[in-house]
Amino acid sequence: MAGMRGKQTVRGMVQSLAVVLAAAFVVYLFVPSDDSADPLKAVDYRVELLTARRAAPYPVAAPIGLPEGWKATSVSYKRQSGDQWHLGFLDPDGRYVAVEQSTAPASRYIPDVTQRAEKTERTEQVAGLAWERWEGPKYDALVRTDEKGSITVVTGSAPFERLAEMAAALDTGKP
Repeated sequence: MAGMRGKQTVRGMVQSLAVVLAAAFVVYLFVPSDDSADPLKAVDYRVELLTARRAAPYPVAAPIGLPEGWKATSVSYKRQSGDQWHLGFLDPDGRYVAVEQSTAPASRYIPDVTQRAEKTERTEQVAGLAWERWEGPKYDALVRTDEKGSITVVTGSAPFERLAEMAAALDTGKP
């Protein structure tokens, strides 16, 4: 009699498992999913921008008037880490472009946000301003240091034309 009870228990577990797997399969078949949907959601950075502009000791930059197809994907302001402003985007071709600003020492900050890019001897004129050109194995960058010592870096995997497009669209909200 004891041997029969053990077989019934194993048999019951196998039957239960089959029922659970069948139910999971039915749910998988009938629950709609969109495989073509973009997994990265656009972020609205307006509140963070206003907060950063009130808190930062430098004019915080964000783009105005970018052509259609640009999508903001990340935003942060870290006061305790050199007043670091970060605003990440995907360009219309799906490549990454970020606006990075800080009062941190340039010798550490720029290589960090550009993934170890190095300064070249070239500059690029964007909207009437000279930007230093940095090139790296992963990211390239356009870099400006203002007269008060804050750094603005436009960096990413996008080509320099897209970095310049972002740099040209930057606005600090100040006249």
